[in-house]
Amino acid sequence: MKTILSLSQLPGTVYVHLTTPEQGRQFLERAEAEGFTYCDGEKPTAREATEIMAVNPDMTLNFVGFCGRMAYGSGVQTIGNRPLIRIEYGQWDGTDNP
Repeated sequence: MKTILSLSQLPGTVYVHLTTPEQGRQFLERAEAEGFTYCDGEKPTAREATEIMAVNPDMTLNFVGFCGRMAYGSGVQTIGNRPLIRIEYGQWDGTDNP
């Protein structure tokens, strides 16, 4: 089974795209069950997900701001000196129907 922990271990900046509120809820519940928190220590399900969430190597999540959203939607390959890894959550976890 795929884990959000495995995403946090990818060699780059990981942005996860959530296309529906239901996907957002599932993503946050799964992240919390795996031991993730927000950078301030709050549990993921204490807040609503946004369309793009960052998964960090230290098992934290954070919201992606304006510049990160621009980067996600553009053709850039890196943020700073790290590769930008785009994950379409529904495709990654197999819940999107083709």
